[in-house]
Amino acid sequence: MRRTPETRPHYHFKPWNVGRWVLWGLFALVLAVAPLLWSSGFALTMLSQMGIAIIACLAYNILLGQGGMLSFGHAVYTGLGSFLAIHTLNMVADGRLSLPVSLVPLAGAAGGLFFAALLGYVTTKKAGTTFAMITLGIGELVWSMSLMIPEFFGGEGGISGNRVVGAPVLGISFGPQLQVYYLIAVYCFISTALMFALTRTPLGRMLNAVRDNPERVEFVGYNTQRVRYIAFMISGLFSGVAGGLAAINFELVTAEVVGAGRSGAYLLFVFLGGATFFFGPIIGAVLMVVALVLLSELTQAWLLYLGLIFVFMVMYAPGGISSLIMMNLRVAAFGKLRPLLGSYLALAGTAATILVGAGAMIEMVYHLQLNEALGPELRFMGTTLNAHGFDSWFGAVFVLVVGVGLFELARRQFTRQWGVTQEEIEREIKRREAAI
Repeated sequence: MRRTPETRPHYHFKPWNVGRWVLWGLFALVLAVAPLLWSSGFALTMLSQMGIAIIACLAYNILLGQGGMLSFGHAVYTGLGSFLAIHTLNMVADGRLSLPVSLVPLAGAAGGLFFAALLGYVTTKKAGTTFAMITLGIGELVWSMSLMIPEFFGGEGGISGNRVVGAPVLGISFGPQLQVYYLIAVYCFISTALMFALTRTPLGRMLNAVRDNPERVEFVGYNTQRVRYIAFMISGLFSGVAGGLAAINFELVTAEVVGAGRSGAYLLFVFLGGATFFFGPIIGAVLMVVALVLLSELTQAWLLYLGLIFVFMVMYAPGGISSLIMMNLRVAAFGKLRPLLGSYLALAGTAATILVGAGAMIEMVYHLQLNEALGPELRFMGTTLNAHGFDSWFGAVFVLVVGVGLFELARRQFTRQWGVTQEEIEREIKRREAAI
């Protein structure tokens, strides 16, 4: 007897991705609890800057990591968003505009989107090196205009504002830094969630395809320039959000926010964090604030140290910190991480030895160049060094040479051990596939 096929609709419910919900919950928890653990004024200022930097770096990574577009002038869109936001804030303060301060960053978002739409159409006409050179030229053009149009950019002194406008709403006036931090945290969480959602949309997938194989994308009928242009505008929008939050946080916007130094910082720290993973720019943003705030206070040679770290990462970990994390998570998933811990300790110890030797030499050189009038002696890591003394220089060179030699030995041992571990993992994968 022939059975009649059932025509009733079937409903399929996908199980919840518990791990993803846990990660996002932890992210929200960290944002909420951080100011309770670090409650000093300096800590709140750093946390606020980290929240702004996370949005800016993730927005930049829409171009670099998701779309393969290397931009040398992305500070244009965060900076112009800051200027639009500070002008909006001043209009609110003068009574010419009725807008809550909490929505002022949206004015920065509109500014970033507008200028990205205006300049991005020309910029995204080309890809690769041409795209990078166009962004560099536009960045320099906007920075030069910041000194030519003082009515908008405020000249060398910039434009200041006052975020405490009108009567407090539910006791929130945005005068205390804690209130500003939580405003930044809310925007940071929402912006991060939206940018992550973008990576899961057809547009996000097509952007990855344009990055990996634009010729094939053109072959199947998509306009690669249009995909790049839309991604560029979305990146500009979120960059404007970061710029608007920065305007509220600092209450001052100067021409520095559209300069090449800011654009270079985005590129440098997104690369250090890891542009190939979504959470990489978040790591890079935290490192950026630590370097620009803490490291710059500890030493005058902080840019030199930053450059050395960048070179070191390019040589030994071109995928950034996030790639190192993911590789070791894979090793840990197969239970192979414990044998590598000794090698990691050896690498860390020898790298620290190199840093001590090189740091002593760098600090003595900087002391001779900048602080020689204070005498030849300086303090370095709890030790007194004499920049004119042979013993100090010989000791620094000796420590550096020994550190380099030991690091090379540890690196070779780790490379052999890592190769054996990867072979064991591959054999285990094949064994599991054969058992299915």
